[in-house]
Amino acid sequence: MQISVKNQTGDALDNIELNDAVFDVPMNPTLVHQAMVIYQGNKRHGTSDTKTRAQVSGGGRKPWIQKHTGRARQGSTRSPQWRHGGVAFGPHPRSYRAVLPKRMKRQALRCVLSEKARKDRLICLDSTSTIDGKTKSMTQLLENLAIGGSALVVTKGTDRSVVLAANNLTKIWTLPVHQLNALELLSKDMVIMTVEAARWVEETLASEPHGRRGTKWTALSAGTAVAKPVVEEMAEPVADAAAEVPTEEA
Repeated sequence: MQISVKNQTGDALDNIELNDAVFDVPMNPTLVHQAMVIYQGNKRHGTSDTKTRAQVSGGGRKPWIQKHTGRARQGSTRSPQWRHGGVAFGPHPRSYRAVLPKRMKRQALRCVLSEKARKDRLICLDSTSTIDGKTKSMTQLLENLAIGGSALVVTKGTDRSVVLAANNLTKIWTLPVHQLNALELLSKDMVIMTVEAARWVEETLASEPHGRRGTKWTALSAGTAVAKPVVEEMAEPVADAAAEVPTEEA
């Protein structure tokens, strides 16, 4: 995958060749959707709370007698069917947090990066030297790159000047490359990534982590044969006639 590198004035310098295993991966909508649901769920506070009939104040007395009134029997004025009553099956504080497997997380990031690159929504920047921490410098950079919508600026590390320059711009977000995820990429129209950050992503996502599956899984996934361990068979013990102890006769 070839991506054009631009300088801070918006002029194209040259093209860089990026690994197709990272920047040219087919889109997997099911995987990306699963990742989005987990990412968004992890951001939820889960503090919504409603009162049940036991928690609402009042309602200790039976409204009317059980029978001979012609009305439906009631035991409390705080039942869910009553006005000002408790809520049945309402939300209570809970955690929506879920863990996304490492391989799924990395593959979802590859899919979204590749989709951005295919749609020309990924811009590689040679450097950020002209950004001096002022909003004017970031605004000028966006004008030079012809970016009018939302954008995510990805740098190799935490660049304080870039962060300060983008603080007052409502549609511009900054992120160090090691915190990059599929949710941040999908929620922005354009992605501005420095060449150093692109190389870091290429190097990091080009190979799979070993995890807990060990060398056998790694060798099988790479297509190499795994040698089976040789187990020596133990010879069966032979009884020694001289070692037999005679039994006493009754």
